[in-house]
This record gives sequence, C-alpha cells and structure tokens, in this order.
Amino acid sequence: MSAVLRPLARSVTYTRWLHLFIGVIYIGMWFFIDEGNLHIPLALLALVGLIPGVRLVEGLQARLLLTGHGFKDPESGIAAAPSVTWGDRWRTALWLEIRLVLGFATSFLTVQLPGLSVNLVVAATGGEPYKDVLWLPGGQWWYALLAPLPIVVLLAVVVGAGALTTAVALRLLGPSAQERLAALEERTEQLLERNRIARELHDSIGHALTVAVVQAGAARTAKSPEFTDRALAAIEETGRAALEDLERVLRVLRESEQPASGRPTLADADRLLESARASGAEIDAEVTGPLALVPGPVSREGYRIVQEALTNVLRHAGPVPTRVRIAVAGERLDLEVSNPLAADAAAARGGGSGLRGMRERAALLGGEAVTGPYEGRWRVRVELPLAGPPPAGRRSRPRAPAGHRLG
Repeated sequence: MSAVLRPLARSVTYTRWLHLFIGVIYIGMWFFIDEGNLHIPLALLALVGLIPGVRLVEGLQARLLLTGHGFKDPESGIAAAPSVTWGDRWRTALWLEIRLVLGFATSFLTVQLPGLSVNLVVAATGGEPYKDVLWLPGGQWWYALLAPLPIVVLLAVVVGAGALTTAVALRLLGPSAQERLAALEERTEQLLERNRIARELHDSIGHALTVAVVQAGAARTAKSPEFTDRALAAIEETGRAALEDLERVLRVLRESEQPASGRPTLADADRLLESARASGAEIDAEVTGPLALVPGPVSREGYRIVQEALTNVLRHAGPVPTRVRIAVAGERLDLEVSNPLAADAAAARGGGSGLRGMRERAALLGGEAVTGPYEGRWRVRVELPLAGPPPAGRRSRPRAPAGHRLG
C-alpha cells in the first residue's frame, strides 16, 4: 500500500500536473476565437516548435516542473539549450503536440471526474445531477458507494500522465548526440584541468618545501651566519614563488579567468636553477635552441617537468652535482636532468607521484618520458613534440636509443 501511495506524497507529482495544465492554456485561448477548427492551432503549434528558442524554454520548464531538479541541474536528463539541428526542432515540435494532447486529456478528466463523484452523491440522494458532467443513467442509492471511485481514478491519471509526460520529455527534449558529445568533451576537459592543477600543486609546493627543508638542514649544520643568511634568503624567495603559484591555482579553482600565460615557462628556468644552486647543488646547465619559439603549453609543461626533476634530486640525493640539458632540436623539445645514482638509490626504487606526473605530462603532449638509472647516474629524459599531440590513430614516435645524448 505504501508503494501505491508514495507517488501522492511527492511534490513532483503535482508540479507535473501543473505542467500539463500549462500546456492547455494555448488551446483554451483558441476556443475564444474558433471552437471548430482545431487543426489550425495544432499546425501553428508545430511551427512554433521549429523556433530554436522554444526548445530552451520548454527544457527549462520541464526541468523545473517534471523532474524537480531545478533550472540549472544537468542531471535532469533534459537539455536546456536552443535547437541547433533540424532534428532538435522537429523533436520540439512533436513534444509540443504530445504535451497538448496529454494536457487536454488530463485537464478534461480533472474537471469531469470530481464532477462525476458529486453527481453520484446527488443522484443517490434523489437530487438533480449536473448535465454537463459525465453521468450514469438512472439514480440508485448505491451510487453513493461509487462516489470515491472517480477520485481514485483521477489520482491514478495524474500520476500516470505525469510519468508518461516526463518519459516523453526525456526522449524528445533530452540532449542530442552532438550535445552529449560536447558535454563529454567538457567533462573530459574538467578532469584534465583538475589533474593538471593537482600536478602543479605537487610540483610547485613540493619543490618549495624540499628547498626549504634542505636549506634549513644545511644552515643548521654549517653553523655559519653568512650561509644561514643565504639559506634564509633562498627559503624566502622559494616560498614567495610557491605562494604565487598557490594563489594562481586557487584562482583557477574559484573559476576565475586567469590566463594560461600567467604560468611560468622555460623562459623562467633560471629561477629554478638558481633555487637549486642556492640549496647547495652544483648545477651544470646547458640551454640550446630558441626557447622563445616553443609553444606555450609545451614550454609550461616543460618547466614543470624540470622543476619536478630538480625537486627529486634535492629530495632524494641532496645537494649533489646535477646536469640539466634543455634543447630545442628540430620539431621537438628535449629535456634531461641527471645526477649521481649512488645517493639516489631510494628514488630509483620509488617511482612516486612525481615521476608519474612527469610521464603524464609528456603523454598529454604526445611526448615520452624515460626515468631510471643510466651509465651510473639517475636520469630523467623527456622528449616533447613542439606541434603538440599527434592526431588520434597516428603512432607515436619510437623511443630514442638509450645512448642518445643532447648535443
């Protein structure tokens, strides 16, 4: 019994009822003009459905009254956008016709069935029934026993017609294949953006914390006021840069319109190298090729890759001699960071989120990242195509030979 009565306790049942009434207003107004030619308003209604904006209006109304999700909830399964294709327009026109028919039938029964209950009671008591309402011939006392039946039927009609109208709306006003594809692409972009933000937070904050820890430890053991001053200055500079990165990421999370050009690129690599040198590492850096011609996305991701590689060196090996190679060679960007392997054995066994993040960054740009021991050193080598990722279906470029070195 509770399953039968549950729909009557839901507010959406009655908003659907209201939605069906609203659909009949048009035909009710036409009755004041001409009661005999109903084919004219039906044809006009179909033409109205071909107007692109009508689909938007109907979708918003259906979201609010049929699903109960609200105007802006995409989970309702009903699109809220103007018609783009002729298929959308014809479905909207068909929806208006079906909504009118269902609304007219429901409105008719909404008036007639309660009137029939009243007539049954009137007839059972010997009164004169209303002649403009559905009626049964004759007048018997037992008609009073049937009086609740039309009300029960009306409630069933309201629930059934509302459910049927909602099902039709989901079918005819639901997202088209083009809209579903666009929504899927938008969702994918959102996930990629979140993944990128997570990687940037890991790289930037992780680098700053690593430099601060290394500098603080070195200053404590050095017991030199001059070295302590340099260490504190390096910690301050690195922390300030990390705060800037954190603030920028927070602005992105707040859906601000921070441009991508505000993020650091390989043109700012000197800041990374100086930060690592300030931590005590001996950096042998070599930069070749026109970095200014590297596309923005590639340059930004390349900066983060070098940053993470240097962070791993400081974290796992400490202030050791480190070689950094950045080269623009033909149609690709080559990045290489290497350091002595002996003190980095823990990193060789690890392979945490930093190394995984570098590989993900390279893969998103159509490139490749290789990490691991090489000739007695721990090496991070990344090759990124300057043209971006290749089209779907094209094979990626073969991995560079193990002995290949940057010139």
